[in-house]
Amino acid sequence: MGKAIFQTDIIELGEQVDAFFEEGMFVLFGENVPDTLKDFCHFIDQKNVDGTIKKGDKLVIDQKEYLITAVGDIAQSNLETLGHLTVVFSGAKEAGLPGSICVEAKPMPKLSVGSKLSIVED
Repeated sequence: MGKAIFQTDIIELGEQVDAFFEEGMFVLFGENVPDTLKDFCHFIDQKNVDGTIKKGDKLVIDQKEYLITAVGDIAQSNLETLGHLTVVFSGAKEAGLPGSICVEAKPMPKLSVGSKLSIVED
């Protein structure tokens, strides 16, 4: 496996994070989350991004790997500035949301406080 370009931990869960679970997606946010999204987010320890997120990289969640199949136009800048990223488990070749990444269509893991996430270069 290549270099980890982003690593973080889940530090808090919004009260309604399960609302997006059925849709196969989750939302990460750092400290400056808008009030309208607060209940739906997984809060992360905001860290620097050391590289460019691209198709073919891997999202690793608690040691399980998911191939990144698409990266939205502003996903990288949102992650860098806000700690914000939407992850969609659809396997789509194009990101439907500009601030999202798509990963292969596998069952989505249940995130909890202490879950570890990283993005690793191919």
